[in-house]
Amino acid sequence: MSGTVYLVGAGPGDPDLMTVRGMRLLRRAEVVVYDRLVSPELLAEAPEDAELIYAGKEPGSHSCPQEEIHDLLIHHALEGKVVVRLKGGDPFLFGRGAEEVLACSEAGISCEVVPGVTSALSVPALAGIPVTHRGIAASFMVVTGHCDGRDRVDWQAAARVDTLVILMGHARLGEIAERLVQNGRAPSTPAAAISRGSLPGERIVTAPLEEIAERAAGLPSPVLVVVGEVVALTRRGSRTSAEEAGTVCSADLRRSAPDPSPYP
Repeated sequence: MSGTVYLVGAGPGDPDLMTVRGMRLLRRAEVVVYDRLVSPELLAEAPEDAELIYAGKEPGSHSCPQEEIHDLLIHHALEGKVVVRLKGGDPFLFGRGAEEVLACSEAGISCEVVPGVTSALSVPALAGIPVTHRGIAASFMVVTGHCDGRDRVDWQAAARVDTLVILMGHARLGEIAERLVQNGRAPSTPAAAISRGSLPGERIVTAPLEEIAERAAGLPSPVLVVVGEVVALTRRGSRTSAEEAGTVCSADLRRSAPDPSPYP
């Protein structure tokens, strides 16, 4: 009898932000196939005799081809094992999780998806940046800045949305900023680059859109970028002080933000 594959979202990085369901499954896993950004503390929650298999993809190179990951999941499930596929963030947000579900389905393997806390929302929130805010932003868009040379992002639409969240766009940030400006976004729009969000050593750089690439150039990955007037709210209500998080403020952006209307 074949086993089951559990496609589990590990959250943005901090082990405390993984779901209860995900943690329960991890603690009874027989095989854990994990990504590059999964915390070692989370891996320590797996049983001592569980087999841990690294299947991460490094920036600029794919150390484990996607087809090989499919084969790993299917092979161990066919041996009757409980397989946890542990992926950073949420499995279905730029995580190729749907491909893994389809591969398991085609092989006749049972696969359950356990959603994770996505960095697209949680990392800005932890930095005190709401992606929507009454009187400032009523819409947001999440895009990838890395498309393997096949850029399918509608930059005209991205330039118009109130808040734009960019994942995996650090290396192309200068180009992305130029595209947004070319499509109508004001060069003075507040922007934030958040490095190692939710993790020790988190750093936040804020600057106008036209300057953010230069100001954020030296940040260690992973880096998430937020563009929009909500960035002017950075660190109001965040869980740590700017000093504790190693925040770097490159410009005073609060002056240019609209006066927010507080929620009742």
